Amino acid sequence: MFASVPNPIPARMKGLNRAEICDVNFSEFVKAWNGSPARKPAPSEAILEGSALDAQGFRELFESQLVSRHLDLMARVLRVQNKVFYTIGSSGHEGNAMVARATRHTDPAFLHYRSGGFMAERFRKLPGMDPAMDSALSFAASKDDPASGGRHKVWGSKPLWVLPQTSTIASHLPKALGTAVAIETARRIGHQLPIPDDSIAICTFGDASANHATAQTAFNAASWTAYQKLPAPVLYVCEDNGIGISVKTPTGWIAESFRNRADLDYFYADGLDLANGYADVQRAVEHCRRTRRPTFLHLRTTRIMGHAGTDFEIEWRSVEELCAVEASDPLLRSAAIALESGLMSKDELLALYEATRVRCFAAADEADRRPKLDDLQEVIAPLAPYTPDKVLAEATRPASAEARIKAFGSEDKLPEKLPPRHLAIQINNALHDLFAKYPEALLFGEDVAQKGGVYTVTKGLHKAFGNRRVFNTLLDETMILGMAQGFANMGMLPIPEIQYLAYLHNAIDQIRGEAASLQFFSNDQYRNPMVVRIAGLGYQRGFGGHFHNDNSITPLRDIPGLVVGCASRGDDAAMMLRTLTALSKVDGRVSVFLEPIALYMTKDLYAAGDGLWLTEYPAPDQALVLGEERVYFPDATDCVIFSFGNGMPMSLRAARQIEARHGWKVRVVDLRWLVPLNAKAIAKHARECARILVVDEGRHSAGIGEGVITAITEAGLGGKPGRRVVGVDTYTPLAGAAFLVIPKEEDIVAASDALIRGYSPT
Repeated sequence: MFASVPNPIPARMKGLNRAEICDVNFSEFVKAWNGSPARKPAPSEAILEGSALDAQGFRELFESQLVSRHLDLMARVLRVQNKVFYTIGSSGHEGNAMVARATRHTDPAFLHYRSGGFMAERFRKLPGMDPAMDSALSFAASKDDPASGGRHKVWGSKPLWVLPQTSTIASHLPKALGTAVAIETARRIGHQLPIPDDSIAICTFGDASANHATAQTAFNAASWTAYQKLPAPVLYVCEDNGIGISVKTPTGWIAESFRNRADLDYFYADGLDLANGYADVQRAVEHCRRTRRPTFLHLRTTRIMGHAGTDFEIEWRSVEELCAVEASDPLLRSAAIALESGLMSKDELLALYEATRVRCFAAADEADRRPKLDDLQEVIAPLAPYTPDKVLAEATRPASAEARIKAFGSEDKLPEKLPPRHLAIQINNALHDLFAKYPEALLFGEDVAQKGGVYTVTKGLHKAFGNRRVFNTLLDETMILGMAQGFANMGMLPIPEIQYLAYLHNAIDQIRGEAASLQFFSNDQYRNPMVVRIAGLGYQRGFGGHFHNDNSITPLRDIPGLVVGCASRGDDAAMMLRTLTALSKVDGRVSVFLEPIALYMTKDLYAAGDGLWLTEYPAPDQALVLGEERVYFPDATDCVIFSFGNGMPMSLRAARQIEARHGWKVRVVDLRWLVPLNAKAIAKHARECARILVVDEGRHSAGIGEGVITAITEAGLGGKPGRRVVGVDTYTPLAGAAFLVIPKEEDIVAASDALIRGYSPT
């Protein structure tokens, strides 16, 4: 392909900055070209004989390539002046502009960081938009950046349906597939999409990222979906430059791995040659849109100027290898096409090249003068929006009487008219209520449909609302959470289930790095609201071990913007679910509803048969306030016990024993909301009581109890007698041994004895 392109690098330049070399290469190549141009084609004529790309299309794609390149060059120059803060570039990948041209601006796009060409071309789709200015604002971390408001250099745009990604390594592939599936699901459930019904989802990534476990799970799920003849119109674009930072991809690996993969339709296009590559890109896009099948576009690219500005390739690659790579620069091929076709003269090419440089540097200068984020509250404003009055109003707005009767079967079966029931039943009732209220609500996960979940918590939902809204997924938590993001992107209300807390850990980046970060990195322009139900915690009898009794809550505690609720009783669970779904609908938030498995079927509190842990179903116009605690014996002031989940019935029983043992009146506080903790409420109860016990069923290190003690200490109450009763830093063993590593009632009582001897934190 590039045999006619001489190596334009003189010996004197072999030690210079490679970005400078690539810049000079273009001018020297154009000046040295000595071919014979053809007759200048009309705008609608093919740019070269046999090409599917007309002259006007080529010209615009070439201009987009130049904008992308000069943004890269600008970033390298201005980074050393501290005017730009991101230098991972798109040089060598400018051919991805063809994907933008062949698709629509309403096709949701999830782009990796080498997408300058794609973005420059997509900006053409709407009038009045300037890729140079918008991109420069992002490079400069200006708060006027229309994508992230200065929070990160991202490729993103609300009007262009580019959902912003940071320096993602394959973690965006699951939600791209989820979005594709959601486009089709919307039609099936009668949900109005924010984009045309025949849209496709676009997802770009590199050849190195294709090996990542998160990428592989997305490819597998795409094939799994297509194998069942289910629509999944996602266009996966693998931009194959043959290297990941410094690790080379084996020659032919991507083609060998994907061209014969079942139910993932493979296309190849030369991203280094606009004239030859565009037809193949068009074919892949048209195939994906027409067949609604997952499609894999293998786009040949190269990488010049290194991985980023700090990657000095000359230190680890030979000059000869670098020169060969730089000779494959797609801009040189585009220049050759422009000259060979007669579309542009040498002078016109060089003038356009320099005019684009001026344009990008002028945009950068303007961006540098724009304000930066300099206030903490301004920085975190889009992270966790919360409008309490609106959330409460939405949470207490019941479904229509007709919808509720239809969901529950008859008026006399409405749950508020039935006797008190246990936690699992009331969660089930609440889910029926929410599905009656929100026709866009979806529940999915492993075994949740016909079986009704391994603990029957979702029993009857599939029968009541059908397979389109309640369905099983493949056994893959990463894809469950990726699907949830896709449904949320398309305006639905996903309620995914993670079958056990231990199963979350290998998929948690879908919450940490993707779902919970979207509002922050899009300046609250994009939201992917969801309520993730997770069964977990310990104390199951006769069944368990590590994976079914996992008490590791810690990974959820430091995810910015995430809300975690844990209800210990049925009425609280129903009201908490209403609040969490309202939080999603009103403020777009991502939340986790942590369900204590051992309390699912618990009926009794103090003695067998007392039925004191059964609760009535709260009327549908009742809900919790985010952060609001439940207080037992609020007038007691001798001692306060803070706990949650399984710790609640234990703490209530222990409180009776402590009163009998020491004569203390004991207040018991159910935190209910674990992330964020209500520090003010914790301090209030600690201040009002003489002694403090914290019962945390999690592990000793980094558990909820540490947060409670921190809140107490920061309120200036650390001198009060207090003790923490907490699990051990170990995995959960099987059978009776499990109860040796988690708190027991007698441990709580023993801790009260220690309070008599004085403060002894643990």
